[in-house]
Amino acid sequence: MSTVGTPVQEALREHTTLRLGGPARRFVTASTTGELVSLVRELDAAGESVLLLGGGSNLVVADAGFAGTVVRIGTTGWDDDGVAAGQNWDDYVAATIAAGLGGLECLSGIPGSAGATPIQNVGAYGCEISQVLRSIDLYDRRSGAIRTIAAADLGFAYRTSVLKGTDSGIVLRVRFSLHTDGLSAPIRYAELATALGTEVGARVPAAEAREAVLALRARKGMVLDPADHDTWSAGSFFTNPVVADDQVTDVLARIAEVVGADVPVPRYPADGGVKLSAAWLIERAGFGKGYPGPGGRVRLSTKHTLALTNRGAATTADLLALAREVRDGVLNTFGVTLRPEPLLINCQL
Repeated sequence: MSTVGTPVQEALREHTTLRLGGPARRFVTASTTGELVSLVRELDAAGESVLLLGGGSNLVVADAGFAGTVVRIGTTGWDDDGVAAGQNWDDYVAATIAAGLGGLECLSGIPGSAGATPIQNVGAYGCEISQVLRSIDLYDRRSGAIRTIAAADLGFAYRTSVLKGTDSGIVLRVRFSLHTDGLSAPIRYAELATALGTEVGARVPAAEAREAVLALRARKGMVLDPADHDTWSAGSFFTNPVVADDQVTDVLARIAEVVGADVPVPRYPADGGVKLSAAWLIERAGFGKGYPGPGGRVRLSTKHTLALTNRGAATTADLLALAREVRDGVLNTFGVTLRPEPLLINCQL
């Protein structure tokens, strides 16, 4: 077996932003791209179950843990040829802005690693990775080859890509097309435009946009803070649901029956349908900010109903029980199915 790192048994709650998850049978860190590729290649050849771990911000790990080898992607750094997959994402965003580059400012404050961003097409405040990504380097575990893949070939859609839901490829490096004038991308999100005192579509200094985004995220408990249990989460637990065109009329009529025909329903155009606000639906289904799960050990964030939070003594089972209650409540009330955004490891809703 490889000598990369020191294989140990490790509690995965120490490596997830939810601070939940049982032990891994083996835990190894790969600090360089070469180490990462050789280690995974060796583990695959041995038939070992492998869990790849970046920043741990998008994982829900079972209390039973993972009965295989967890490989933490510890590659860091960036240059003119992109950013390493294991690099802390927000540190990289801050560095691009300090270097006079724009385009990533609306993705400030998102926890996790750079390599995870294309997998789920990370997005916030009107910006998605698909809008700025140029290419990635990918290790193909089936062929053993390292390939460069253009953004157009990654099948991006809302919070997903061809990489999501499969571990057949490992992102090694990510490249972006950024502005060199120090200005942000056009501001697309009304809440952010208001915070900046500008109009939707305007461009502002990227540093100003970053500060505004960080302030908005902090108010919603979406900037990591060890002292604030509202940030002990996986970010938004549910994605905003997309209702197919042929179901929109019926769904909106059902919503009107519950909230009243005169209440405006937040909705946005989406491919093949209409995207609704998961947070809005959750609140109107009776799950307000701070809504408790089993024993109060988990709650909806007191700042943002989309975040399910560990109040300090929770288990993954507690979290999933609350997630099921919210999901089923929205379905029973409005006929809309919410789907989880984080990856569920050795557990399910």
